[in-house]
Amino acid sequence: MEAGQRDYDLLVVGGGSGGLACAKEAAQLGRKVAVVDYVEPSPQGTRWGLGGTCVNVGCIPKKLMHQAALLGGLIQDAPHYGWEVAQPVLHDWRKMAEAVQNHVKSLNWGHRVQLQDRKVKYFNIKASFVDEHTVCGVAKGGKEILLSADHIIIATGGRPRYPTHIEGALEYGITSDDIFWLKESPGKTLVVGASYVALECAGFLTGIGLDTTIMMRSIPLRGFDQQMSSLVIEHMASHGTRFLRGCAPSRVRRLPDGQLQVTWEDRATGKEDMGTFDTVLWAIAPRISVCLPTTVGRAGKNQRRD
Repeated sequence: MEAGQRDYDLLVVGGGSGGLACAKEAAQLGRKVAVVDYVEPSPQGTRWGLGGTCVNVGCIPKKLMHQAALLGGLIQDAPHYGWEVAQPVLHDWRKMAEAVQNHVKSLNWGHRVQLQDRKVKYFNIKASFVDEHTVCGVAKGGKEILLSADHIIIATGGRPRYPTHIEGALEYGITSDDIFWLKESPGKTLVVGASYVALECAGFLTGIGLDTTIMMRSIPLRGFDQQMSSLVIEHMASHGTRFLRGCAPSRVRRLPDGQLQVTWEDRATGKEDMGTFDTVLWAIAPRISVCLPTTVGRAGKNQRRD
């Protein structure tokens, strides 16, 4: 299709922070713009709406759950300042999760309204390239949609990585794609990894009173200042987070009572050990880049293939 006959001036594939900002800015400058966004459900079936990682399974729900943990700490300190607080103080995961999820859904709707206000067309379809100016996707009703544009921007972001070489990792584990959308408390949790995502999740889980353990293969926060990393670990340990250092998991099995039995190796001694948990959260780096499939040849000279 020749330039001038295409559907849009700009087509943005990906409805996260970068894609939405790009689309809205282009529309404000008078361009005819469309956004294509689709969330592939996680292996555990978790899905979410428009807005990308930050809104749905990142910054926003994480900060709200951290706020819940901070409030718990303030309640513990309150008696020292004269407040009579009935003990024990219990946390209700279901109430917190419902409030967090409702807030996220309101942001999903807000993003859709913003696109509509700027006359940006939104398509909830999984796109694949036909050629360098055309993508295709299938709508919910099964109808195939072809969209063409003078320029196509890929802003698909990334997803957490599962260690598929570990037996039971995919079947029984969850990631940050799932933790914020759980209806029930994760209970006793093993967080595998030493990334900032691992430490953040373990931090708020400990803060709301859950038995939380971090399993680290090597050093925490690789690539960050290690003096500061050590201070973070010390702080977390002093507040109740457990650490298994120099350990690598090898197997996850579900027991008859529903708990998960995790087997790991101590890399220093070579000895094998195991423990039982209600939830295993994989938070290992790096994240996997999401890239569009190309149905006919190479979509474009600058297309990134990860």
